[in-house]
Amino acid sequence: MRPSEGRRRFLGAALCSTIAACGGSDSDDSNAANPSGGSQTGPVPDAQVNAALSQLDTLASNLLSSTGVPGMAVAVVRGTQTVYAKGFGTRLVGSGQTVDADTVFQLASVSKSVGAAVVAHQVGAGGIAWNTPVRAHLPWFTLSDADVSAAVTIGDLYSHQSGLPDHAGDTLEDMGYGQTEVLQRLRFLPLHPFRHSYFYTNFGLTAAAESVAAAAGIDWATLSDNVLYKPLGMTSTSSRYADFIARPNRAAGHVKRGGQWVQGMGTMPDAQSPAGGVSASVNDMAKWLAMMLGAGVFDGRRIVDATALAAATSAQAQSSPPGDGRPAGFYGYGFNVGQTETGRPSYSHSGAFAVGAATNFMVVPSTNLAIVALTNGYPIGVPETLNQQFFDIVQFGSIQHDWFKRYNDALLPLSKPAGSLVGAQPPASPLPARALSTYIGTYKNDYFGPIQVVDQGGALAILIGPRPMTLPLAHWDGDIFTFTLVNENASPGTISKASFLSDRVTLEYYDADGLGTFVR
Repeated sequence: MRPSEGRRRFLGAALCSTIAACGGSDSDDSNAANPSGGSQTGPVPDAQVNAALSQLDTLASNLLSSTGVPGMAVAVVRGTQTVYAKGFGTRLVGSGQTVDADTVFQLASVSKSVGAAVVAHQVGAGGIAWNTPVRAHLPWFTLSDADVSAAVTIGDLYSHQSGLPDHAGDTLEDMGYGQTEVLQRLRFLPLHPFRHSYFYTNFGLTAAAESVAAAAGIDWATLSDNVLYKPLGMTSTSSRYADFIARPNRAAGHVKRGGQWVQGMGTMPDAQSPAGGVSASVNDMAKWLAMMLGAGVFDGRRIVDATALAAATSAQAQSSPPGDGRPAGFYGYGFNVGQTETGRPSYSHSGAFAVGAATNFMVVPSTNLAIVALTNGYPIGVPETLNQQFFDIVQFGSIQHDWFKRYNDALLPLSKPAGSLVGAQPPASPLPARALSTYIGTYKNDYFGPIQVVDQGGALAILIGPRPMTLPLAHWDGDIFTFTLVNENASPGTISKASFLSDRVTLEYYDADGLGTFVR
């Protein structure tokens, strides 16, 4: 496991590639529901749709009471109409502030799908296409391979096929680097095979969106507002954190500590706004879903070009191979793409902030239905469970699986602390460290920037990042020290080695891509 893999800022593709029925059928269930083995695309019985809607109150309440997640809002769209929109629980533990359908939540990676509709609008308007090279409008964007830098397109980055490693740049953001600095430093990362590999990246997708915004001559948040949020009447939706934090009716993020849900540290995701920075209410999201079900039409008006939108919700890359009874997973341009257990084509996305948000939407066009669930608790599978339960009742008349167990089991590893020394006992007779002056100095690193190793009152510490954070070092054995870290991608309990050797030090936590060595 990579050092930062214990906790991921934005989930999305990972959920559908982990859980069998998300992208297709289990080995036995689909044939029981569909003996012919073919896909079902006809209408579903009204009685089953009505039953699913009538059970949502109970399903949502039961999930909150069984998990303790503080709050959730849910909306369902049928055709052009919002047929259900309701809030449950509280916006902030202990506050008495209730969640309603207008409560604004951070969407996390659901932002990718919303933003893909912005790009699709611009594709339909002309001037760019999904296959437009990113450097056509963002000429300074560079990767470690010159040919890939020139060839990589908006679609390559929106389908995670650039070759950038998994979650490239996220650690830089945690260190305090801004958007441009992160994007510029991606050139130091080794690449996987271009267009022949799939690795989910927030900042790769962000680079594509920034190229689209540059082509339009305005910033991404304003472009999103102008071409999508305002035309749809999404008055509480924004791609700016400042707008979210200014909303009086907003949900605070929560995490679980010592068996209790408490307010989390919060996430300001402007640096990767196209990938995770949207905030919205379910009433607003219902308008977006109605537009999606309408193939780009909302309230009788064409908002987004149908062909450009269809490309986004079509399989563009295999996100996970089949195996262990699971079908292959696929990704479009900002959307997970697959089938339900009855073979109905569907598209969806999840989002999560490990410091306190979990979101999911699911669209099954042949049923003319879409659902969105937004929560203010860190990811344990609640919104995905509700949405799968809803569509089970729509398609089968009853819930088919213990969805919460499936999702919760899949997500549990994300909250585990990282580091090879987690749970290890310190050496009984450690080798002594050398004199502290031996280690002190400035150490350079192209990707992460320089660090300073300093003596703070007779103990070593590392100063790291553009607005330096201090990481006190504890001696472990010989030239090996340790430090602890808690942030969006490092769970509580994370321990990293700092291994000194001659003129260099390797920081285990930052060595996920082999770039964690700093040279004095």
